[in-house]
Amino acid sequence: MSSRMPTAAELDEAVRLLEAGELVAFPTETVYGLGADAENPEAVARIFAAKGRPSNHPVIVHVVDGGDVSYWADTVPDAAQKLIDAFWPGPLTLILKRAAHIPAAVAGGQDSLGLRCPSHPVAQALLSRFRRGQGGIAAPSANKFGQVSPTTAQHVRDEFGDAVYVLEGDGVDVGIESTIVDLSRLDQGVGPVLLRPGAITPAMMEAVLGTAPLPPDAAAPRASGTLRAHYAPRTALVLADAASLSAYVAALPADGRLAFVGRVAPAGKDDRCVFVAAPATPEAYARELYRLLRRLDKEGFTRLVFEPVPAGHAWDGVRDRLGRAAAAFE
Repeated sequence: MSSRMPTAAELDEAVRLLEAGELVAFPTETVYGLGADAENPEAVARIFAAKGRPSNHPVIVHVVDGGDVSYWADTVPDAAQKLIDAFWPGPLTLILKRAAHIPAAVAGGQDSLGLRCPSHPVAQALLSRFRRGQGGIAAPSANKFGQVSPTTAQHVRDEFGDAVYVLEGDGVDVGIESTIVDLSRLDQGVGPVLLRPGAITPAMMEAVLGTAPLPPDAAAPRASGTLRAHYAPRTALVLADAASLSAYVAALPADGRLAFVGRVAPAGKDDRCVFVAAPATPEAYARELYRLLRRLDKEGFTRLVFEPVPAGHAWDGVRDRLGRAAAAFE
């Protein structure tokens, strides 16, 4: 993590850049975001260009704590307000009907919009200064599209160099992107629908709403980070248990090496297979996952083998990210 927090002058510079239509990377409690003024289509287009992101793939709008959600959404259903009261600020994104005056560019051309209120103090400090707390910052993860999300300021610089202004900050303590729940079709009798799992689990939402979110359906709106292949390292990654390792080791080139990320070191010894202990809890695994993938990418492995994580909703976020990362190499 970063060893410092931004100064008031650095926050003011970030605000100046955002209001001028430029990009600013900033920490949230999930990952670093690549931010732009959500109501400036040209600025939002710069996000897509910098990331190499398809223009029909929507981004999430970040709003200040206590901000006017009804400014952004055509309607704010009771279910949305209950989730806001329970989980904002925090790692939960709500998909709502987009207000007509909000540019379609930020929503990938759809009539729905993703909204989130991050809990990270730097994100809140930035949002409270930006347009005096009345603006929204569109911000997908601050990395090239489809690749590993950043959880440190240095990760962002590794992706973009000096091309993007970066606010530093400790405390990126969730480590994977927010839970996304679709509430945009409640008037059609559809929802809530879980589009992307994260730290806010179905059980946590059921406790608030009295009903568990449904799984994704074919008619669900497009949402950030839900493509089948995503979050991928540069090194080929596969999901397999220890019993399958011998086959993967045998398939290595003569100078190849394999990293096995699992709960228990595999039996036997092969110098071409390096064991990496997996974090023991879903919270620790999520917090360390992207940092681990970036580190292993730099260590010259031919292949990464990740042991499947345990069953249960608490592991759904990590399972989802690993599954999408592995899909990039199928």
